[in-house]
Amino acid sequence: MQRVKPAPLGSKGVLMAGLVLGAWAGLLVFLLAFYQPNWRTPWPYLLALLQTHLYTGLFITAHDAMHGVVSPNKRLNNAIGTLTALLFAYNWFPRMLPKHHAHHRHVATEDDPDFHDGKHVSFVAWFVRFAWNYVTVWQIVLMAATYNLLKYWFPQANVIGFWMVPAVLATMQLFFFGTYLPHRGEHAVDNPHKSRTQFRHHVWAFASCYFFGYHYEHHDQPYLPWWRLWRAKEAASQ
Repeated sequence: MQRVKPAPLGSKGVLMAGLVLGAWAGLLVFLLAFYQPNWRTPWPYLLALLQTHLYTGLFITAHDAMHGVVSPNKRLNNAIGTLTALLFAYNWFPRMLPKHHAHHRHVATEDDPDFHDGKHVSFVAWFVRFAWNYVTVWQIVLMAATYNLLKYWFPQANVIGFWMVPAVLATMQLFFFGTYLPHRGEHAVDNPHKSRTQFRHHVWAFASCYFFGYHYEHHDQPYLPWWRLWRAKEAASQ
């Protein structure tokens, strides 16, 4: 398998993180403070899906920070990772960091915190176990407190439809495309990453999960940020 050579990040990773963060925050402010949805039309639902996509981008940015590919400056890299992880349902970056690297070192084994236990292999059961490994009581408390504050300032339907629901959908999206699909089932003995990859379709790969469906390529070349991951798919097909 051909690999994409590492390239200096420069300020590109920070710029991409800023675009995702700015788009997420800007759209959320608009949807909570100014938008008056007509739930009988498709537009609120499409906007909720767009906000879900941007929520997913927050986590993908935090994920890139776990691999040190947001900024060559370690402090800035980890600060951006901490911020984006917190904005994604109050995840704590320092707690997630060792778990994610354990996933890469022990993929699809009993030491992999993202993998099922051999019993809970269905989507729902695996997702529940996955969430149990990551969600903390403090996250639930903080999310509940934030919800109550937001609904005091903004319409409750907007808070639920554009803040709460997208966060839940993005969590399921990340699990489905980033854990369940690539790691489920049996893998060939000569597959060192116990991962599969989706067919090459860059538009769908971006829309579905920021190219994270190219999952074998991610495990094989974790030095690539999400916005360069499609190049690994191109190289693999040559």
